[in-house]
Amino acid sequence: MKKSNRVAWLGAIALAVIIILSFFAAPNTKIYSGSTYSRSPDGYGAWYAYMQQQGITIQRWQKPLEDFQPEKTPVTLLRVMSSLREENLLFDEQEWLAKGNNLVILGVKAPVTQANFNSQQKSAFGNVKIATKRRNIKVEKNSISLGDRFGAVVWEEKSDKGKVIFSTTPYLAANAYQDNLSNFQYLASLVNQKNNKLFVDEYIHGYKDADIKESEGEGSLWRYFAKTPLFPALVQVGVLLLVLIWAKNQRFGKPIALETPVIDNSQAYIQALAGVLEKAESSDFVVEMVGKEEQIQLQKSLGLGTTLLERQALLQVWQEKTGQSPAELDVILKLSNRKQRISERELLSWLAKWRTLKEVKK
Repeated sequence: MKKSNRVAWLGAIALAVIIILSFFAAPNTKIYSGSTYSRSPDGYGAWYAYMQQQGITIQRWQKPLEDFQPEKTPVTLLRVMSSLREENLLFDEQEWLAKGNNLVILGVKAPVTQANFNSQQKSAFGNVKIATKRRNIKVEKNSISLGDRFGAVVWEEKSDKGKVIFSTTPYLAANAYQDNLSNFQYLASLVNQKNNKLFVDEYIHGYKDADIKESEGEGSLWRYFAKTPLFPALVQVGVLLLVLIWAKNQRFGKPIALETPVIDNSQAYIQALAGVLEKAESSDFVVEMVGKEEQIQLQKSLGLGTTLLERQALLQVWQEKTGQSPAELDVILKLSNRKQRISERELLSWLAKWRTLKEVKK
C-alpha cells in the first residue's frame, strides 16, 4: 500500500472512531428539553420569565418528589417531560395527589389521529398554537380543557383531594411560542389556581441541589468531568494517539530497517529434494546416493582416493588402518548395496551407524 493511501485510511479510521465516541460519550442534551433553564425552542425559560413578570410566585424544584416537605397550603407541581410518558401516575405522584396537591404533566402518550399537525385551539385567552396530531379520544367532554373534534389535547382528572392535568404535547408554552402570548397565558391559568404554591420540577431535567448531588455521589471531580464535554474530548484525543502509535508501530523513534535473511540455496535445494523423495517413498535412492558419498568420504580418510573400491578390499584396509573389526562396516556397506526400499526407521538407524563409524575413525 502506498504511503499516501495508508495515511488516508488511517485518518478515515481515526475520524470514524471520534464520531462514534462522540455519539455515545457526548452529553445527553435531550434531558434538558422542557427545562426553564433552557433557551432552546423546546425550553421553558421564556415562560418562566413571563410568570415572574406577572408577579406570580414560582419556584424551581430540584429534588426527588418524595423529599418534598408538606406545606400549609396546597402545592401545584408542573412537570414538562423531555419525552412522552405514559398517562399512568407513578407511586410518588399518587402520594402527591393524596396530600391534596395538584399536578400538571405536559407530554403524555396518546393515539395519533387524523388531526392536522399544526392547529389553533380556542381558549379563553385566544387561539393556542398546538403542534401535534396526538389526541386523547377517551376523555369525557366535561373534562376537556383544550381540544377539538378529534379528541382532547389538555384534560384533567380529579382525585379525592387533588387533581392532575395532562397534555399530549410537551411544548404547550415552549420558547418557540413566546410570540404567541395566548400559549403562555393559557398555561399560566392551568397552574395558577386557588392561590396554590407553584413549583416547576427541574429534577427530572437533571438539575439537583448540592445536598442531593452529594448524597447521590456526584460531588467528585471525576464525575463532573465525566458529564461535561471535556471528558469525551480527552477520550477522543487518547484514541487518536493510540491509532497513531499503532499506525507507526514504534515508540516515536526512527524506523529500523529489517535485515534481509541470507538464503542458502544449497540447503533449500536439499530440503526441497528431500521433501520430494519422502513423498515418493524413494528410500532406496537415498540409501544409494548417501551410501556412495559416505563411502568416498571414508576412503579419503583412509587415503584410498575417490574411486569406489570393492566391499572386501575396503573391509580389509579398514581393519589394517583402524585395528577395528570390520563387522559393523560390513553391515553398513551391505545395506548400501541393497536395491530395495527400507522403512524410515531402518533409514534413520543406518544413518546413525555411519555417524558412529566416522567417530570411531577419528
